[in-house]
Amino acid sequence: MKTSIFITIFLILVSFFSKAQMDDKFYQSKKEMKALEFKNIEQVSLPVNNDTITAVVLKPESKSIKKTILFFHGAAGNISTYQFMTKPLVDAGFQVVMVDMRGYGKSTGTPTHLNVAEDGQKFFDYVLSRKDISNTKIYLYGASLGSQIATHLAKGNQSKISGLILDGGMSSFTDIAIKFKPEMKEIIEKYVTSPYSAKEDVKALAGLPKLFIYSKGDSTVPFEQGQLIYENAPEPKQFLEFSGEHIDGMRTADKDRILKAIENL
Repeated sequence: MKTSIFITIFLILVSFFSKAQMDDKFYQSKKEMKALEFKNIEQVSLPVNNDTITAVVLKPESKSIKKTILFFHGAAGNISTYQFMTKPLVDAGFQVVMVDMRGYGKSTGTPTHLNVAEDGQKFFDYVLSRKDISNTKIYLYGASLGSQIATHLAKGNQSKISGLILDGGMSSFTDIAIKFKPEMKEIIEKYVTSPYSAKEDVKALAGLPKLFIYSKGDSTVPFEQGQLIYENAPEPKQFLEFSGEHIDGMRTADKDRILKAIENL
């Protein structure tokens, strides 16, 4: 997510007279996709209501799969935008499933907070139906805005997963809006609602291993929001701090440290 993504949120807040989620201000999807830089790619399509959500299953070259990671990306772009985060995982021996929710990439429809949650659960159920995935340990990975659906799914499916990873995740939709317009805090709290939030859902994840990846140099999501989610989370949990910009850990010298933490989760 970039600062410009949220600017328009605040131009209409003062004219609101009822509660609103303002979903369209948070989801900045793109249909145009870059070439995927993986050797083993399986395309998946799943019908949801009158739309279709798509994903790719990325298998490592090694037949010995360490873990399966269900990856939920951020507000902008589509799965091809975030392959810089997942390619190191695949190269390290992880099986990765990258999901494009409604409106992103090859998926049809329009994303909202509520249908993203529904789509996430439906896709998770599909994942569990596949033996090549269900026979492995499954981890949910939420990057940036994807932190919200990943944590929400973890709350509802805790017994079916082995861990949760949040990378540059915001504490709630409301909190990130306040970050970009603090002088309108009272109005935002009144009108920008969060039907679910990482900072609340994480409280239910007792006993589930959790890894939080954040940087003090993040200019998009405040470091303090990551600390808040971490503080709300019950044990077991680990906070990994890296040096770099928003969700840039896999591009920095901390990449190997991050991969090791994920492997040990």
